[in-house]
Amino acid sequence: MKQFFSNFKGDAFGGITAGIVALPLALAFGVSSGLGPSAGLYGAIFLSFFAALFGGTNTQISGPTAPMTAVSMVVIAGIIAINDGDISKALPAILMVFLLAGLMQVGLGLIGLGKYIRYIPYPVVSGFMTAIGVIILVTQIFPAIGYNPKEDVEFVNQFKPQAEEVILENILKEEAGEGILVLENFKETINRAESITDAQILAESQSLASKEASGVLGAIKVLPRGLQHINWLELILALSTIIIIYGFKRITRVIPSTLVALIVVSGVAFGFNLDYLPIEQIPSGLPIPNLEMFTGFSIESIAPYVFTALTLALLGAIDSLLTSVVADNMTKTKHNPNKELVGQGIGNSIAAIFGGLPGAGATIRTVVNIKSGGKTKLSGMIAGIMLLFILLALGPIASKIPSAVLAGILITVGIGVMDYKGLKAIPSLPRDMKVGPIKLSSEVLIMLVVMVLASVWNLVFAVGIGLVIASLMFMKKIGDVAAERSDVKTLKKEKKWDDEIDFPEDLKDEVFIKHIKGPLFFGSTSDFQSLAAQIPTTACAVIIRLGRMQYMDQSGLYAMEDVLQELRKNDVEVFFINLLKQPRYMMERIDIIPDLIPQSQIFSDFNECLTHVKSNLEEKLDR
Repeated sequence: MKQFFSNFKGDAFGGITAGIVALPLALAFGVSSGLGPSAGLYGAIFLSFFAALFGGTNTQISGPTAPMTAVSMVVIAGIIAINDGDISKALPAILMVFLLAGLMQVGLGLIGLGKYIRYIPYPVVSGFMTAIGVIILVTQIFPAIGYNPKEDVEFVNQFKPQAEEVILENILKEEAGEGILVLENFKETINRAESITDAQILAESQSLASKEASGVLGAIKVLPRGLQHINWLELILALSTIIIIYGFKRITRVIPSTLVALIVVSGVAFGFNLDYLPIEQIPSGLPIPNLEMFTGFSIESIAPYVFTALTLALLGAIDSLLTSVVADNMTKTKHNPNKELVGQGIGNSIAAIFGGLPGAGATIRTVVNIKSGGKTKLSGMIAGIMLLFILLALGPIASKIPSAVLAGILITVGIGVMDYKGLKAIPSLPRDMKVGPIKLSSEVLIMLVVMVLASVWNLVFAVGIGLVIASLMFMKKIGDVAAERSDVKTLKKEKKWDDEIDFPEDLKDEVFIKHIKGPLFFGSTSDFQSLAAQIPTTACAVIIRLGRMQYMDQSGLYAMEDVLQELRKNDVEVFFINLLKQPRYMMERIDIIPDLIPQSQIFSDFNECLTHVKSNLEEKLDR
């Protein structure tokens, strides 16, 4: 406890400053997600406090981030669509998915996977981050120009026939569930259909219109219509916000330019009583747990989103641990990755119970905290308390913020989150693969595949596909390297090792040597399996040098067995030299040793093996 308060003044200033920086971003991410500004604020409060308390990085400030919000949008939009556009009905299932993601993070930390997160390939992360930027930029166009598809009467009316079909289909599903749907008598169906009101049809039409304009493709499709209905006041507010954010940084970075833009533009809009569109009302008072997520829990509602929850957990882990590395570099300390994951998971779980968005360690907020004097976990906890104070004291005032201002803030976030380092490197990366007549860089291909699929299709599947492609390409490269270094030649053509120089000339057509210079695994077995076919009928023996084969997997094991059986069938003796521990253990498990290679044919020294082979050949020749 004494260590907690060892830097109270610095931690207090760092936490308060980080909390102020986090405010506009938390509100903006909440609005962007579809759950409203309060969800972003609640997520920032609880995640910042509990991730700092239980985490493994002393100076980390956590809260909703652009990548986590983008994936959350997928969950929110999908579950709301299933619930006929009713957010209140969908909310328990949405929060349960967020809670599941938090618990998965705790699990990842407890089983010690924190140290393995760094092995996710850079092209996958780069493509994903750039896609996040594209998604944010494109989806914030409509809020920035003041166009809302749900309020465009002409656009909404196009969906009325489809809305009537959806409502009727729901009536039939209800009747089937109640056991009263009878094909011979549709009287009850007709009665229920006649009770449908114009308001219900309008609400369903608005939901369908909103769905049509959602996402990157939807926004691009409806963009021509949006540009015909620009609200110039909203556009001016958004542009003013963007200009102040970038312009104020040139004056000073001591005061966060995002906060300055929020206060100045909102103050002008409210002070001059302009006719702008404000954000949703932020509830006053303390956040209340959403117990309906437990009382109304249903496995069916969240089952399709288990993989998405895992993606949220992994993404939050990557985001947080990257920020932890930044914090380590600035403070010359060392974070505990597994403890950090547990802390993030606890924070996200508690935030979900209170209706908050999931998040992760936030680099900008963490840097602000450190530069302002934060050194211990207390700084992150104070940041959460600061946001709670703002909620309780300034909630009604924050509800007057123009939605266009938050759109402007998010546009700058979208521009900033893109991986320009990866994009700039595209022309200079080596073109190591061919697609038809075109030469491409495999890393660029992975990055572009992830970026395009994540932008226009599905963030979750894009990352999965990117990881699969990256893994396959890595295995192909390693297999090629292993095959290139492990070719099979006669000693007349083979580049001799030092101890092979004095090998007798008269035996070089009868004895072959195989140098294995790397792991024998599923990526390199195809070339190894051709070994038996390359040995001519004149051969009496094959010496396999295994001192550089440190590892063998199951695929390599069975490839070795196939080759040895084929050579035995051709009456070719095989000798092992310097067989290492792991491959030997594998071969003993399936009795390659001693059934195919007896102990008498395993040597630790080449000269010892050579003496044995020469004596064997002489015996054969004498016979």
